[in-house]
Amino acid sequence: MATQQNHLTPDRAPDPTPTRSATGIDGLDIILGGGITRDRLYLVEGTPGTGKTTFGLQFLLEGLKQGESGLYITLSETATELRAVAESHGWSLDGLSLYELIDEEDLNPDFQQSVLHPSEIELGETIKSVIARVDELKPARIIFDSLSEMRLLAQNPLRYRRQILALKHFFSTRKCTVLMLDDRTAEAGDLQLHSIAHGVISLEQLAQDFGTERRRLRVIKMRGISFTGGFHDFVLKTGGMHVFPRLVAAEHFTEFEDKMTSTGVTALDDLLGGGLSRGTNTLLSGPSGVGKTTTALRCALAALQRGERAAYYLFDEGLGTLLSRARTLGMDVEPYIADGSLKLHQINPAEMSPGEFATTVRNGVENENRSFAVIDSLNAYLQAMPGEKFLLLQMHEMLSYLSQQGVTTLLVLGQHGLVGEIRSDVDLSYLSDTILMFRFFEARGDIATAVSVVKSRTSNHPRSIHEFRLSPNHGLQVGEALQDFEGIMSGLPTYRGRTPIMATNAD
Repeated sequence: MATQQNHLTPDRAPDPTPTRSATGIDGLDIILGGGITRDRLYLVEGTPGTGKTTFGLQFLLEGLKQGESGLYITLSETATELRAVAESHGWSLDGLSLYELIDEEDLNPDFQQSVLHPSEIELGETIKSVIARVDELKPARIIFDSLSEMRLLAQNPLRYRRQILALKHFFSTRKCTVLMLDDRTAEAGDLQLHSIAHGVISLEQLAQDFGTERRRLRVIKMRGISFTGGFHDFVLKTGGMHVFPRLVAAEHFTEFEDKMTSTGVTALDDLLGGGLSRGTNTLLSGPSGVGKTTTALRCALAALQRGERAAYYLFDEGLGTLLSRARTLGMDVEPYIADGSLKLHQINPAEMSPGEFATTVRNGVENENRSFAVIDSLNAYLQAMPGEKFLLLQMHEMLSYLSQQGVTTLLVLGQHGLVGEIRSDVDLSYLSDTILMFRFFEARGDIATAVSVVKSRTSNHPRSIHEFRLSPNHGLQVGEALQDFEGIMSGLPTYRGRTPIMATNAD
């Protein structure tokens, strides 16, 4: 699925003073509250392939937009390679200065000498070249790529540190904002650069057992700036780096009217104690094929008919299958898709990180004014990312955020088994405001379906168990309470009366 460029409300107000430099990466500027402090030296570290070069080029191109000149100093890549990277993102480097510190003369054996140690000559010449080029071009933004070559030239930790400090002092006197890139070739635990730099941003790339690799970013240090800590997912795609800020629900709250809304089925509203309450989430739990998705779609259609805007995040089922089934049951949602009231997201969870999904949901709420959301289903989302240890905490943050935004949310959770013992991959009951439980049971030689509300934090609901049925002519039906049955939720009931069963009176 293509990554969307999202423009979200910052988690904190931007710095009101004009001392910040935007990085050109929207998500990162949100994390930093507006950008990095001007005229300082920063470290961007990460192993090869994490996106450091893309990061640096975006930073310089953003400077051009702001009328700031930029210089890319490279010891590890050629200017041709940098232009190729830019072209892959659809960028032009016209207006930027590219300076290669290693040229063909450095490779000529006639220019080598053996009286002095090579590092004493080469490091000094490298620093002089950098100083001369900066004084000549007077850039406002500089990328220094990479420190690994500087470390090798120095060959001595003390000399290396002194040269970096000297460069830092020089850049500060020239009013330059500098990003130094490092590929972490230093010995483990070497934090010299961390102590020297004004700020440190770390990029990581994690291999998954299945699906695309995961990339994440962490601001380790940023002097004088209040930033959002922790790991933030990001992706590299055509157009550059896209960062998805970690969602902190406590920083978002919107005033909304607390009221009950209809599901579109009167009997289901009665079972829920009046309907669905705004700003709450409802978990639809039951085995495959029992009617969870259809119920969620019926509730979404009722919201659309009231004039609300809805988002449906589809993980399991194909889009065509969902729309076809909806039409068969008399729930045609395609006109609402056409006018933009309903947005269906067909999501491949193996290609999407939790942070990107949370940002997609947040974008729908803040930029598209969607007040009704369906996540169908949690099983595919959870199982596609078995290595994400804190996925439930992220889900908690997202549900808290949706609640504070006044969004009515439905969560679909499939369970293992059809009758008898039913199990779930994960227990989300503690996160749910309302739980609507579905079960298959056998009655008079037919497979029937039962539904019951087992939990509601917002209404005084009946605890009775009712028959549930889907039909082409009548759509979604909820029958009378099954008072003459015992053991329905186990799937093996005992019939002790004369309660009429809709399943035995099929259309």
